Amino acid sequence: MEFYKKMNFKKIKKNLLLVFIGISFSCKTDKISNFTFSTWTGGGNVFDAEVWEKKLSFYDSLGISEILVGTNPKVLGKIIPLARKKNIKVHGWMWTLNRPGDTIANKNPEWYAVNRKGDNSLDYRAYVDYYQWLSPFHPDAREHVINNAIKIMEVDGIESVHLDYVRYPDVILGADLQPKYNIIQDKELAEYDYDYHPIARKKFEEIFNKDPLDLKNPELSTEWRQFRLNAITSLVNEIVEIAKKKNVNVTAAVFPFPEMSRQMVRQAWNDWNLFKAYPMLYQNFYRENINWIGFSTKQGVSDVNFPIISGLYAGALRDPDDFEKAIKISKKNGASGISIFTADGLNKEQQSVMVKLKNEIQTK
Repeated sequence: MEFYKKMNFKKIKKNLLLVFIGISFSCKTDKISNFTFSTWTGGGNVFDAEVWEKKLSFYDSLGISEILVGTNPKVLGKIIPLARKKNIKVHGWMWTLNRPGDTIANKNPEWYAVNRKGDNSLDYRAYVDYYQWLSPFHPDAREHVINNAIKIMEVDGIESVHLDYVRYPDVILGADLQPKYNIIQDKELAEYDYDYHPIARKKFEEIFNKDPLDLKNPELSTEWRQFRLNAITSLVNEIVEIAKKKNVNVTAAVFPFPEMSRQMVRQAWNDWNLFKAYPMLYQNFYRENINWIGFSTKQGVSDVNFPIISGLYAGALRDPDDFEKAIKISKKNGASGISIFTADGLNKEQQSVMVKLKNEIQTK
């Protein structure tokens, strides 16, 4: 208010007119504004300042202002000061319930999720060897996951704890992935239907007076499905509450949109209290086109009250026109940004697309 007191009326009118003209002009442009570019990237277990200075300069040249880094807290703490020099925010990317090679969890087989056939996820690894899933029903497994998240929260300057693999194993794979594993999943097969952990079954029976395994078709029970969805949701929201007390955000990499996520991986991310969600819109996995990215983005935006960052798979968008269309269709359908998996593998044409759109942002 003090500013306006020192201005005469003519100056006020002139400035208001300039503001109005500026707003009108910006509305007529086709440039992308307030739209975040980010990428997932591996951090390794050893910090190399020279490597990271080079990586960060490369990201900065593309207009990337946020990176989701998979590494240990010690390395994260060393990356952040370098990233700040480029005004790049750092998120701690964490594998949540899928814990391959976790030396602590491996000593506790009872922590692992169980499928409808009774197989433990540590012993029977669905699809690939690195699928080793903890059960969200086992209290010690949950505590282990939460402690892993807390370690990231305690890294000075971290932008968020970024949860990945915060779900069950895929009960249904994408259409393009099934032939790679010589599988036809036209129904929910028992070996891929989790979590029939003894604790889960006992808790369900305490409420409904029936063991889900005694149901004729347990995979069709809406109560049993929701019961399992709630276990993941409560874990995420518990992590969020802890993070809030430490003034840290929680974000998550999720499946394309909530209804699809529920069916394919038992993940109801519209019930999560996130800061942002990064749905992985890898259209080639589902034999879909670029327009599907827009559809999925729009559905996710309409289902939640937090920002959506569209996750794009660089390997399936090698054509620069497709890549640009995917970015723009994400923006058009309400995304607050895009995240690349991964910017490290972009070809020269894709890089040029990002530089072009970055310059539009800067010149607006």
